Amino acid sequence: MKDGGENSAPAPYDYFLSSLGTCAGIYVLSFCQERKIPTEEISLVQRLEYGKRENGKTFLEKIVLDIIVPPAFPEKYHRALIKVADECAVKKTIMHPPIIEVKTTVITG
Repeated sequence: MKDGGENSAPAPYDYFLSSLGTCAGIYVLSFCQERKIPTEEISLVQRLEYGKRENGKTFLEKIVLDIIVPPAFPEKYHRALIKVADECAVKKTIMHPPIIEVKTTVITG
């Protein structure tokens, strides 16, 4: 492979992206468990939408999280599921990114 490795595990960027869906899913699961709502037929699908820059390079433009619920899921909780998924700490960090400082430290003595 051009970047090294044997392609035997997800790349760090894949883990980063999957952390968003996982985080939102945990919040949705907790919401349903607190209300004794069955979760067996609930799923969360994460879709990545890409755009093209003027120079032709592709970039990640949008991440869509689709919470799929069965017909029996209480309609009064549809908006609440979206709200609780929006509380995901990973999403909040992406929406308000921290300053990331990369530096080199020389070990002495």
